[in-house]
Amino acid sequence: MVPNLPSTPVRPATVSDLDALVALELHAFRGDRMSRAQYRRHLASPRATVLVADTPGEGLLGSALVFFRTGSSRARLYSIATAAAARGRGIGASLLAAAEDAARARGCRALRLEVRMDNIAAMALYERAGYRRIGSYAGYYEDGEGAWRYEKDLAGS
Repeated sequence: MVPNLPSTPVRPATVSDLDALVALELHAFRGDRMSRAQYRRHLASPRATVLVADTPGEGLLGSALVFFRTGSSRARLYSIATAAAARGRGIGASLLAAAEDAARARGCRALRLEVRMDNIAAMALYERAGYRRIGSYAGYYEDGEGAWRYEKDLAGS
């Protein structure tokens, strides 16, 4: 289970968040970044939910992107990012919980994701939240790093 941390407000992103989303993407990831055009498409797509964590005075602290496939009972957490200055404050846990809620609201029974094999902090977050490792992909990321695949059953949680 995720420890009790102060919850950061998470809400659906809007087009007005576009500049902040792109800036966060550039600072949070070394590669495999989403473009402004991709974010614009995801914000308008009925098969995607973009979530943001922000607080008055601090701006955008994190984001999450969840994809939904028609006819599938599994959603996919495509991306979760936290601003460097906000790490260690429970932002990732708040975004993850909101992504799970979004998946449940769409009738999904599971949430899947991939995580870089060298991202120890993210793996710890997912495992604390009840995700289990179900596989791996060699050379998954553009720099050649592999990925672990995780899944959580949302029906029982």
